[in-house]
Amino acid sequence: MTAPLRAVKRFPWIYVPTLYFAEGVPYVLVNVVSVVVYKTMDVPNSLIGLTSLLYLPWVIKPLWGPLVDARSTKRRWVVAAQVLMALWFALAARAIGAEAFFPLSIAAFILLAFTSATHDIATDGFYMLALSKEGQALYAGVRGTFYRLAMIASAGGLVVVAGLIQRRSGLVAESWSFVFLLAGAVFIALAAFHDRYLPFPAADAPSRPAAGGGSAFAGAFGSYFSRPGIARIVAFILLYRLGEAMLVKMAQPFLLDDPSAGGLGLPTETVGLAYGTAGTLCLLAGGILGGWLISRLGFRRCILPMALALNVPNLGYVYMAWARPGLAATYALIGIEQFGYGVGFAAFTVYLMYIAREPFKTSHYAISTGLMALGMMAPGAASGYLQEIFGYRAFFVIVCLLTIPGIIAVLFIPREDT
Repeated sequence: MTAPLRAVKRFPWIYVPTLYFAEGVPYVLVNVVSVVVYKTMDVPNSLIGLTSLLYLPWVIKPLWGPLVDARSTKRRWVVAAQVLMALWFALAARAIGAEAFFPLSIAAFILLAFTSATHDIATDGFYMLALSKEGQALYAGVRGTFYRLAMIASAGGLVVVAGLIQRRSGLVAESWSFVFLLAGAVFIALAAFHDRYLPFPAADAPSRPAAGGGSAFAGAFGSYFSRPGIARIVAFILLYRLGEAMLVKMAQPFLLDDPSAGGLGLPTETVGLAYGTAGTLCLLAGGILGGWLISRLGFRRCILPMALALNVPNLGYVYMAWARPGLAATYALIGIEQFGYGVGFAAFTVYLMYIAREPFKTSHYAISTGLMALGMMAPGAASGYLQEIFGYRAFFVIVCLLTIPGIIAVLFIPREDT
């Protein structure tokens, strides 16, 4: 084995950030930036609303997780998926300039969504195979941090690039074509980088069902849902971020809405700075600190305090809705909430990795993250309706009350693997 690969095994900082940056970019481009694309291309809102179905592959990805487990290595899946996504980005760029751009671009986004969800399965599986249990905990905050940075780079940086091109040239379709070609070029570079620098874990091999154990699909799902305490595990996955799932959809509308509607009436650029500077820095710090604390103190000692760190700062939005504080206090409260989110989500991620068992670790983690996606999607979809019915003040109180089931669920999760 070459010297560079030996160094990579010793220093996961080289590949963990790029792997999870590659996870975040296609997710945001498909589910967030696509809406902006279609709005600027004068697509009716009735059609834009249908793009919410593009989220489905991330919810149902456990259905083909066993295939990723049973065929080839996770390393090969990662590199191949990144090459394919570069191709789909190029297809999206071409589709946007076509006469029937809407159905063609939707087709490209569907291909991207399924390939990206598959890439997520392989990346998470590779992470668990390449790092020790202690290493998984230590880098949990790093992976979450760079996933979030990918979201900022995609929903912020690439949209800004498209906007600048549009303002200077007036070429709307061409600006988006350039953005997707740029994303494709980035993924070609990522595939080449990972093909050279990802390590070759000895455990990274196709899984085999136990003797008489039937198919990989049956083995993966059967072993996951027949484990002791599975009802408590599923309840924890669905409830741990219940309050946060409600908050995340309405936090920025609250900051932007006019005071007559119960919001703070902040300018768009101020909200961007609050989340893009202070909030991002606090999120990074919280995620890294959370992973470090678990690696030093252990999951059992950290989970309850970290669950409180995730949920208690939501009270800041209750305060803001009632007191309407100044800008400095608003920045501070957003920073505290984001810091707590980073800490609390690190613990959640570590637990999902710990409960994934051989020989189906990748599939088990995919099932857990699929349940996690469902736990975020359903409450998030209801949050807007609840806010409109009750107003921001009562809504944020409801959010805080909904954090209680998740904290209680922490007390009952099986901890044999932690």
